Amino acid sequence: MTLRNRAAAFAVAGLCGLLPGLAGAVCQIRGTVGVSFGTYLSTDLLPRDSVGSITYRCEGQITPVTITFSTGGSGSYSSRSMAGPNAPRLQYNLYTDPTRLIVWGSGAGGTGRYGPVVPVFGEEVTVPIYGRIPAGQAVPAGAYADTLVMTVTF
Repeated sequence: MTLRNRAAAFAVAGLCGLLPGLAGAVCQIRGTVGVSFGTYLSTDLLPRDSVGSITYRCEGQITPVTITFSTGGSGSYSSRSMAGPNAPRLQYNLYTDPTRLIVWGSGAGGTGRYGPVVPVFGEEVTVPIYGRIPAGQAVPAGAYADTLVMTVTF
């Protein structure tokens, strides 16, 4: 069985630059690349991995940057899932590290987050977002997707 998915599209809720006169710094989201897993086969013996990213740049008096993610449609960091046709769900998760051991969340409840990191003045920073669909999930063919909110604070 073959299925296509549009995994883990994310909305960027950037708080950078909302009050630049008060915060003393201006940050810009320069680009995002969503985590897209391509075609998933329920007969795959290995998990399907993908990498997305967010690129930002800060200028002015620099303060630490933190990036967190919401739980998405599943309501849970530990078992994020994408909705598919006829209500089945395809399990996946996002991670802060390439070994995919630290679930990317808010930093609470055993989840990780990006930061706080003090960026180099005026330099673009690209932060990878590691995704994984565990192998062996028997779900019907179709498009699967989830939407998360990414929050960037400084």
